[in-house]
This record gives sequence, C-alpha cells and structure tokens, in this order.
Amino acid sequence: MSLTLLGIFLLLLLLGVPLSVSLGIGVIATLLIFDIPLDLLPQSMMSSMNSFLLVAVPLFVLAGNLMAGGGISDRIFRGAEVIFGRFRGGLGQVNIASSAIFGGISGSSVADIVSLGKIEIKAMTDHKYPRPYAAAMTMVTATLSSLIPPSILMIIAASTANVSVGAALAGGFGPSIVLILVLMLVNFFLSARHGYGEVSRTPFKKGLRIVLEGIPAMGGPVIILVGMFSGIVTPTEAAAVAVFYSLLVGIYVYRDMKWRQMPKMIVDAGLTTGTILLIAMIAGVASYIFTIDGLPAKVSSWLLSVSTDPTIVMLLIGLILIIIGTVMDKVAAILLCTPVLMPAAVSSGVDPIHFIVFLVAALAVGLVTPPVGVCLFAASYVSGLPMEKIVKAAVPLYAVMVVAIVMLAIFPQLILWPADLLTDQ
Repeated sequence: MSLTLLGIFLLLLLLGVPLSVSLGIGVIATLLIFDIPLDLLPQSMMSSMNSFLLVAVPLFVLAGNLMAGGGISDRIFRGAEVIFGRFRGGLGQVNIASSAIFGGISGSSVADIVSLGKIEIKAMTDHKYPRPYAAAMTMVTATLSSLIPPSILMIIAASTANVSVGAALAGGFGPSIVLILVLMLVNFFLSARHGYGEVSRTPFKKGLRIVLEGIPAMGGPVIILVGMFSGIVTPTEAAAVAVFYSLLVGIYVYRDMKWRQMPKMIVDAGLTTGTILLIAMIAGVASYIFTIDGLPAKVSSWLLSVSTDPTIVMLLIGLILIIIGTVMDKVAAILLCTPVLMPAAVSSGVDPIHFIVFLVAALAVGLVTPPVGVCLFAASYVSGLPMEKIVKAAVPLYAVMVVAIVMLAIFPQLILWPADLLTDQ
C-alpha cells in the first residue's frame, strides 16, 4: 500500500500536478485499489485537524503579514544596523540578527524574505556587497524563522508526533544559536577575504534615536517568548498575542498601517493557512495508510540493521531528510516522515524532542535549495536575480547548514538542554 501511494504521488508530482492534489489522488487511489472504505478519508482528515495547537498556524501567518505592513520589519533592520554595521561584514551580520528577531514573532521563513528581503538586499548592495551574495545571505538567514520559537513548522511537527510543543519550540533555540554563530563566522571570513561591503557607522545621536524607535519592534519576541516559556500563555495563545502586538505597534506606534488594510491581510493569511492545512489533512490519511501497512516498522528495521548507535541512526536520517527536503514541500515532508522515521530513532535511544527538532532543522535545508525551495523562489523574486546565481553564491552557506545538522546529530544536548531548561519536559 505504501509503495502504491508513494509511487502515484511522486509520478503526479513529476508531471507538475499540485502537491495537495497529487497526494490526495494517491491516497484515494490506494484506498480504492486495496478495497479500504472511502469513509476513512473524511474521518481521518477531520480528526487530523482537531487540535487546539493548530490554531496557532493562521495566527502566526497573520502576525507575519502585520509585521511586514506595519513597519516593524524595517525598524528591526535599522536597529540591528546601528549595532552591527560598524564592523567588517557588518550588514551580513545585520541580516542574520534581523532574521533572528523577526523569527521570534512570525515563525515563517517565507514571511521573513517577503518583509525583510528587499530592505536587506538593497542595504547590502548599496554598501558594495555583491547582489548574489546579498540575496543568498537573505535566503539562508530566513531559515532561522523555521527554527527559532515560535516556528510554525515546529508546531506542526510536534503536533504530528504528539510530543510537547513547548519543549520542541524551546529545543529550537539550540539549532538557532548554532546556525547564527556559524553563519556569522562564515560571513566575517568571506567579507574579509573578498573585501565585501563598507563599514557603516551611525552617529551616536542618530543611532540612539533609531534604537529607541526600534524597541517596540524588537520587544515583540521578548514578550511572546517570555510569555510562552514562563507558562503565562500557551503557544496558541502566544500566537494571538503576536497578532495583537503587531497590530497595536503597526497602527498606533509606528502608524505605518491603517485598519482598512486588515481585510486583505486576513484573506492572505487565510489563503496561506488553507494551503498548509489542506496538505496536513490529506497527509493525515497517508500516515494512517503507512501505519496499517507497517511502513514505520519496516523502515525502523532497516535503519537498525545498519546500526543501533543513535548518532549513526540520526546521521542517516539527516541524510534522508535533506534529500527529501529538496524535492518535497516541508509541511508534507514533516507529516509523512514523522510517523515513518520517528519509531526507528526512538528505538535506537534518541529522545523524541531531539528527533522532532532535528527533523525540522534538516528539512529546513530544503527551503533554500533547488528544485522546490520556497525561500529560493522568494529570494529570486525579491532580488530580481535568476536562481542559479543565488545558488552559486550560497554554496559556502549550504556547507555551513550541513555542518550545523551534523553537529545536532552528534551533540543532542544542543537541543535537549534548552528544552529541559525552559520547560518541565
């Protein structure tokens, strides 16, 4: 059954059929071929959506839209520029820091590029960074929004695996810090070696004014993260706080947004959410088919036949996930891979939280690689550059991401320590 479903799905995907339609046809065809009652389809689809946690998804998508329209992203970048712009390669570091701060509210990598991308690329090219490098850095740093709490992908993955969402989000701090540090080191090295960029020193009074103006924008992640990890609000309630805070700051503090813009932002958030959750509903049925067919047990047996060492198992899983991430939508990959690969990891002694955070981090590589990297498409659109130029400039950054994934497989405490520190798990 599993091979039939996957074969039909991949064939239709290669023919250019939309992902949700390809998966849906594959599911229905499998049910018909193996004489499984079709009433399983609506039942499984509805039960997969019966989760309070998934309410956070549309709310964080809407928060990202509000940040872009309310001038918050612009203030985040300008504030970071004052702090980091005075160093060699400073605007590259500003790019990294801005994405980290933005990710603390939006939880979406694509939203990061759409809202911050034009600002970051223009600023870097104005200060004599090659445009392909500026676009590549903007693209890769956007993956931080998929790792830093409150990551939408992390919420979906934890919900799918039925593990603590709070612990998974807290565990995301480890990969985020690792990626931030290695990206900053590589950016400094490349900028010094190739003479990228000009030092941008802001006069003290002007810099102080910009930083003070940016405090409301940069205060959002602090309020949301402290609220979540102190137990004051749940991740779903934090999403509502993110929407309310972004709306308040955009309309009443910065005055860059009007109430009349809200209907369009809500509709855009609904369209994005509908795409994500439609895939999630259909993938829920596919996961059920995999389970009754025994696919997780078969994959687990194969992986454990190679090695029972948890590090080796995680490195193998990481390789599989990076390959899958390059050819499949990340939400679909999470929903299909979690029930298949997680049993093997747990059987070898891997902590479920370690696996879930590692899963999201490994799949995030596929956000920036051809042929289906949505961040690559977004960076190409925002920069006006063909994808091949961005990919060429991003090669050292791809290497950095792979090194970070290997580190997460070898050192599980990079994930488990913040998860244990910030939650009761």
